[in-house]
Amino acid sequence: MLLTGQHLISGVSPIIHSQTFQTVNPATGKILDVCFSEGTDVDISIATSVAEKAFAIYRKTSGVKRAELLESIVAELNVLKEQIINRAHLETALPETRLEGEFGRTVHQLNMFAQLIRNDDYKHIRIDQGLPQRKPLPRPDVRLTHVPIGPVAVFGASNFPLAFSVAGGDTAAALAAGCSVVVKGHPTHPGASELAGLAIQRALHNIDLPGGVFSLIQGREDQVGSALVQDPRIGAVAFTGSHAGGRSLFNLAAARPNPIPVFAEMGSVNPTFVLPLILKEKYKELARKYTESLTLGVGQFCTNPGLLFVLKGAEGDSFIHSVKTILQQVEPLPMLHLGIKKNYQSKIKQLLQNKGVSLVVGSDSQSDNDCYAAPALLVIEAEDFHRVPNIVEEIFGPSSVIVQCETLEQMLELAGRLSGQLTATVHAHHDEKEFCRQFFSVLETKAGRLILNDFPTGVEVCSAMHHGGPYPATTDSRFSSVGETAIQRFLRPVCYQNFFDELLPLELQKNQEKQG
Repeated sequence: MLLTGQHLISGVSPIIHSQTFQTVNPATGKILDVCFSEGTDVDISIATSVAEKAFAIYRKTSGVKRAELLESIVAELNVLKEQIINRAHLETALPETRLEGEFGRTVHQLNMFAQLIRNDDYKHIRIDQGLPQRKPLPRPDVRLTHVPIGPVAVFGASNFPLAFSVAGGDTAAALAAGCSVVVKGHPTHPGASELAGLAIQRALHNIDLPGGVFSLIQGREDQVGSALVQDPRIGAVAFTGSHAGGRSLFNLAAARPNPIPVFAEMGSVNPTFVLPLILKEKYKELARKYTESLTLGVGQFCTNPGLLFVLKGAEGDSFIHSVKTILQQVEPLPMLHLGIKKNYQSKIKQLLQNKGVSLVVGSDSQSDNDCYAAPALLVIEAEDFHRVPNIVEEIFGPSSVIVQCETLEQMLELAGRLSGQLTATVHAHHDEKEFCRQFFSVLETKAGRLILNDFPTGVEVCSAMHHGGPYPATTDSRFSSVGETAIQRFLRPVCYQNFFDELLPLELQKNQEKQG
């Protein structure tokens, strides 16, 4: 299938735009074929208009019908699988084996939501039947369900060109909830985005749903995303990316005449605390797993373990030496694009300007002209930690900072100073469970996912997963962007009081109670 470079908006003939952009293969520096249209305010207005009209119809469809849509998207993605993976590989330089796994995660998410919405449990129905004889006052009949929130703006993420992009988890959750979707494709993989968007369009056609349920707008200018968030027809926003990008969208949405929720996942440093007994027993194994975690995918994961705490002493020194030895053998690899590589370099240089921060592995003189990045390991002593405020800021790339502490009490005190995180990890021997309990008591207030004796990279897509955390990790710690509960972002509660049975939503009617 040939790429067109055009936006995908139902019922709108392709418009030839004068302003276009192209992508670059991060591994070779070669400019790729196909010019992609730069989105305009007019494109946004058309897409949100058809999304609003389609929402009026789509929100009334049954869970079974929407499940059929999700399963049809899976089928159409599978038809284009080879072409999608090949194009994503060219645009991101991610290994094809990694993209194979990510494609599998993408279809798994769609199938998971299809299974979830075949019954009404996800609506969290509550029924309090009327008690007309109650004294001193009768109780009305009160029934609660959850309904779709409205057209959703989804922003594709750079580091997951499939699973967090056009047909990724945010789109799957919004479609499952009954919302129409307008996706702002990420400019670093527009070809893969177009192919995934075509699969969704075909699926809508297959089961006779309005084409306006889904649109894809391409563009690399910030103005495209800003216009989408400020459009009055958009009812919610889903974003995965940098803190600056997420906060900017959040501010725009809050400043609207009718503010809307922005569910932004903005990353974290994912602190890891290694207690002394397990360090003494397993320092080599921990060093290996730690380096594997921080270099996985060239460190381009929001769950990269960017901050690790150990005690000073022989075991701590041996651990650092082991990490250093392993990292020195890791060859530079291409990051997703030159902007990410330069930001990675810049943030490391900024940290090294602070007193007490030293570079154990890496170089601050890497080439500025390509996307290749080498791992970096920095070390700081606990007494200098509070003097370096940017040490708790995410560095998106294969780097981490080791904090050397004098005592466990000092380590625990530093844990209490941390801001909100996606994850927090403790490595502990069974004999250290009392200290472990103290750490998790503090970390429970800091993170959305707590981990014992494992590393945070790798987010399982399942019913119990929570991928979120207190600000600044996300804009709303109550919600997850991964797993079954991700659908709750795009639903809102509605209560019905003293309704005729025939006027109630089907799931709240009395005949449904009897059948149940």
